[in-house]
Amino acid sequence: MNASFEHRLSRNFDGLSDKLRQAGEYVAAHPVDTATRSLRSVAQESGLAPATFSRLARAIGYQSFEDLREDMREKIGQRVNSFAERAERLQAAHEAGETGFFDAHVGACQNNLETLLRDIDRPLLERAVARLDGARNVLVFGALGSTGVVEYLAYMAHFCTGNWIIGGRMGASLGAALADLDARDAFLVVTKPPFSTRSIEAAQMAAGQGAYVVVITDSHACPALPHASAGFVLPSNSPHFYSSYVATLVFVEAMIGMLVSRAGPAARARIARVEESSRRLGETWDG
Repeated sequence: MNASFEHRLSRNFDGLSDKLRQAGEYVAAHPVDTATRSLRSVAQESGLAPATFSRLARAIGYQSFEDLREDMREKIGQRVNSFAERAERLQAAHEAGETGFFDAHVGACQNNLETLLRDIDRPLLERAVARLDGARNVLVFGALGSTGVVEYLAYMAHFCTGNWIIGGRMGASLGAALADLDARDAFLVVTKPPFSTRSIEAAQMAAGQGAYVVVITDSHACPALPHASAGFVLPSNSPHFYSSYVATLVFVEAMIGMLVSRAGPAARARIARVEESSRRLGETWDG
């Protein structure tokens, strides 16, 4: 499976010149324009020279800008449709007698995991885990479809550390949780299309207060990424009516595993205390 535009851009971003970065950011933010308008029009609208986009395409692994455009056309076909339209397509396939959804969905998830393994920026991940490990407090937030992922992330983290907090949980004020963040703290947000307005604004606020911001998303065009100290664009392609979170779950599980491996005896001791407390409270089955 070929790497998507977002992952090609993320993988090569640090080595690009300022002009090529601008071109990449424009393409990521304007996939429809890139796919449907001429190179001259795209260049004019972006304020960059046409040759800059051609150089960008080659710099991130395409043969030509036309190949990049074709990638964006495929992206549009996968993501522009609304959830309702994608659900309608699934139902039409069922009525037509197609029964391969399970295989197609599992295959897409496997491809997403292969892409994650191949494209993840490991040095950036190591730095992010180190900052999370050293933070005074880590505030985590996810809305809409990302809520459950963040709940699971915090559940894992609470086994080994007591300073991870879920923002806005059970009606609690997200603003109150953000109010005390500063350079000693970290803010981690998971957000995917359709992007939650609260997630974007919370990332901006946390960054403005000096906190270390980790953004986990599936699109380089995510509005929270400009506020990120560390941004991770994870694959989520699927024939489903909704974007897949499989790669995201694997990523956050790996992140917590790395956190535990860094924490040493203190983490082991806390995990043992949590297990003992749960046993004494009868929260786990001992039979």
